Amino acid sequence: MHVVLTHANVIDCVNPEPMPDASVTVQDGRIVEVRSGVAPANADAQVIDLQGAYLLPGLWDVHIHPEYLAATGANVVEQTVQFGRRLIECLDSGITGLRCAGSAHFMDVAWRDAFNSGQVIGPRLFASGYFLTTTGGHFLTSGHARECDGPYGFVQAIREQMKHDVDHIKLNLSGGIMGPSWDRHWHSFLLDEELRAAFAICRQREFKVMAHATHPGAVKAAIELGAHTVEHGYIMDDACIELFLKHGTWYVPTLAISHLTPDQAGDEWEQRYVRERNLSHDLCCRADAAADEHRKWFQRALGAGVKMALGSDIRPLKDAALLEMGLWVKDGATPWQTLVAATKHAAEVCGVGEELGTVEAGKLADLMVVADNPLANIQHLRQVLMVFKEGHLVVDKRV
Repeated sequence: MHVVLTHANVIDCVNPEPMPDASVTVQDGRIVEVRSGVAPANADAQVIDLQGAYLLPGLWDVHIHPEYLAATGANVVEQTVQFGRRLIECLDSGITGLRCAGSAHFMDVAWRDAFNSGQVIGPRLFASGYFLTTTGGHFLTSGHARECDGPYGFVQAIREQMKHDVDHIKLNLSGGIMGPSWDRHWHSFLLDEELRAAFAICRQREFKVMAHATHPGAVKAAIELGAHTVEHGYIMDDACIELFLKHGTWYVPTLAISHLTPDQAGDEWEQRYVRERNLSHDLCCRADAAADEHRKWFQRALGAGVKMALGSDIRPLKDAALLEMGLWVKDGATPWQTLVAATKHAAEVCGVGEELGTVEAGKLADLMVVADNPLANIQHLRQVLMVFKEGHLVVDKRV
């Protein structure tokens, strides 16, 4: 298959300035050339004139969960089917890559394998299986938690996750904003011996740890024990920032968790999300109380040059990454920083940076086309015209 995309403004997510009136040539699922001007095409090539639209890598969301359907009484089959539908819908928004942060019944593993086999067209998915917490731990009502106790309880659970062929291990070191009264984000949940054992078996088996860590003690423990990513970081301190930089640990801030409440919602998309999500008054108060501190440490990490990738931790999945990107810009990131976090950096977090995340020759052609420049306004990412997966046009919204 040979496709030539011409007259494009290419945002390659390597260079901060778009390449105007450029062409991208794709063959057998890979980008073979990115050049200024019109590329020559052979007789069997499909030539698509983008007429000045903006071509960029597909977006990623590196902190997702399935819908919390277990609480509704939905059975495993219903939950799994609904999750697959929501994943496939992500392509409509230009989201071509996802990393799961907790999923019941290993449904993320099943859908990852279905997508990878080509049986179903969907985004790339990196699976965690259940997230692991303690008895009485974080977010038990989600249905995605597995409760563990004691060093060997965690070791056994992690080995079972590995047996089910997950891509990474999700550990919840602390509480959260969204939870019952005893589930608080300034509390640690694991004992030191539980933490050491959990990280030791992951190191021994060469599995990356995705660490839910929400206060300075948990963040520092996660980094020092070798976490690949730290999720949330609602409360941090200067020592946390220094450790991020020293160890090269990735930070996924998930601003949406503390920022999307009725008192904080700004634009029309945030306001619609808040209406539809309809969080309880108590959870809105908890989020509002945490927002300023969360914002401060996001800004400190960004300014210090901590490696950061974009993950939302909210639903519906097809809107979540776009909402999170808007919050990054609102909190002081440039559209360029935000876009790189949702493409190049997100692919690197998932270990596929050499294959995906930028528009460069040799990489897989997971691409999106939008009508206007997202570097001028990040909300222009909502103007999706086309989405490609490995060079195949999987979404076409052109009139």
